[in-house]
Amino acid sequence: MALGKRYIFHSMLMTGLILLLMLEALGTMDHKTTFLYFAYGSNLLKERLQLNNPSASIQCVAKLQDYKLAFGNHKGRASRRWHGGVATIEPSPGDEVWGVVWMNMTDLESLDSRQEGVKLGIYSPIVESVWASDQYLSCRTYIMNNCTHALPSPQYLKVMMMGAEQNELPKDYQEKLKAIETNKYDSSVSVMEKIEKSLKKKRKKPTDA
Repeated sequence: MALGKRYIFHSMLMTGLILLLMLEALGTMDHKTTFLYFAYGSNLLKERLQLNNPSASIQCVAKLQDYKLAFGNHKGRASRRWHGGVATIEPSPGDEVWGVVWMNMTDLESLDSRQEGVKLGIYSPIVESVWASDQYLSCRTYIMNNCTHALPSPQYLKVMMMGAEQNELPKDYQEKLKAIETNKYDSSVSVMEKIEKSLKKKRKKPTDA
């Protein structure tokens, strides 16, 4: 009988462990929920976004209506990453902001914390409907808190323009980006160096290795 009870006990224990592992797996799956993200700033460029969000894959080009593109700094503090103003959006009836809709897997925390500074109060996530060819898509995007307008660095604007060209945003919108004035910052920008390294690596042919 003792052996029988011990066998039953071990069976129950194993069943409990299996259920626990299944619950943990389900919890992990919850963190892998797909979401759509509308990028309008430096994250227009795939190589920029994938530095911290490798799971991002492009869905389509889209426009956000009744908003305008702006550049600034949170509470007037210049971005240490880009050495100038960074992109945000502001409500503006009749205007539109073009961007790229990305589908992300597992990278929400990285997007919020490592790029958008949500926990620091720099940006707030919002959900907006963007027009993509023939349908509206509900997307996560970001708007800066306590924004003080400031010119972007040439490096930041360059990344935006590269992303706009890469994803074939409307030509007139690309021309609008090119016409944006910069603060003429001319020193090195570490994130720009990482992007250029990523681009160079992707352009390199296997035979060159």
